[in-house]
Amino acid sequence: MPLADGTLVAAPAEEDSPLIPSLLTLSDVYGTGYHAAIKASVSPRTSVTVIGDGAVGLLAVLSARQLGAEQIILMGRHTARTDLGRDFGATHVIAERGDDGIGKVRDLTGGEGTHVVIEAVGHMPAYEQAVGVVRPGGVISRVGVPQYDNAPVGFGSLFGRNITLTGGPAPARAYIHTLMPGILAGQVNPGRVFDRELTLDQIPEGYKEMDSRQALKVLIRP
Repeated sequence: MPLADGTLVAAPAEEDSPLIPSLLTLSDVYGTGYHAAIKASVSPRTSVTVIGDGAVGLLAVLSARQLGAEQIILMGRHTARTDLGRDFGATHVIAERGDDGIGKVRDLTGGEGTHVVIEAVGHMPAYEQAVGVVRPGGVISRVGVPQYDNAPVGFGSLFGRNITLTGGPAPARAYIHTLMPGILAGQVNPGRVFDRELTLDQIPEGYKEMDSRQALKVLIRP
């Protein structure tokens, strides 16, 4: 493995430990959700909207709660996932998209929008929704890999409203020592995003199930 000396972290757990699913999230989805919240400077003083009810979005909810946010709005349409989001700390769930979804967020925030929007999808409609629900002077933190090359950043969308656009690929290794103690102490259980376990030869099936939304996140065991 390239750069293994710098990227691998020994976890104080046995191979059959019930903590394994949660520890696995440190290498990707938990670190990414936390990265989104950190880049946006989430704190007890910020309201947060999370767009996307995939594993990263749900763990962005968990991370925002850990950083003290008291109002966390999760935008997603899959009830089993948004129910988990509520368990992780979402105070409100909005299933509507587009203008209807934007209107719902603004209704919940006195017409202002939230201080922070975490965009965990990567498609243009999600970006446009983020622009629609962020309040003036707020932050959009993108961790959904963009499936587009250009997006509105002009006067009316970002510049004139003093919106900060941040995010990007998560340096998950940098957060492991911060996040692991909470898992080991049983304070958080991010491994709940794994709702399917398969074997190595079933990996193609796992990708198909995630693509069709039959599975949220697949854990592979030898």
